[in-house]
Amino acid sequence: MSFNKIIIVGNLGRDPELRYTPQGNAVCNFSMATNEKRRDKAGDLQDITTWFRVTLWGRQAENASKYLQKGSPVYIEGRLRVDEWTDRDGNPRQTLDVNATDMQFLGGGRSDDYSSSQDDSYASESNTSSQAASAPSTEPSDDDIPF
Repeated sequence: MSFNKIIIVGNLGRDPELRYTPQGNAVCNFSMATNEKRRDKAGDLQDITTWFRVTLWGRQAENASKYLQKGSPVYIEGRLRVDEWTDRDGNPRQTLDVNATDMQFLGGGRSDDYSSSQDDSYASESNTSSQAASAPSTEPSDDDIPF
C-alpha cells in the first residue's frame, strides 16, 4: 500500500492562471510559498521559504481564479510530485508540484471584484438593514424603564 498526501498552508506567489482543456475542463495553476523560521549555526533566525506549483481542476480551479490573487492565504491538500529538469545553463533543477484535491480560502481574496459584482441596490439594502438591526431606532424614555 502506498499513500501520497500533502497539506500546505501558505500564500500565492502570483495570480492564478485559468485555462480550459479541449474537452472543456477548467485547470488553474499558481505558485505558492510556505515560510518557516529556523535558527542557523550562529543562533540567528532565518526565514526559510519553500515554493510549490499548484494545479487545481474543475470548479475549484474556477473559484481559485475568481477569488484568489497574489498574496492570498490558502489551504491546499493534494498529491506531491517532484519534477526534475535541466535549466538553460545545464544545471539540474527540481520543482515541487502539487495536484490539488481540496482547497480552502483562508481570507483575503479579491474583495474588490466581489463587491463590484454585487448589485449596488442589494449591497446598500443589506448595509441599511444591518445598521437598523444593530442600532435602536429611538432612545428609551422614562416610560420604557420597567422599574
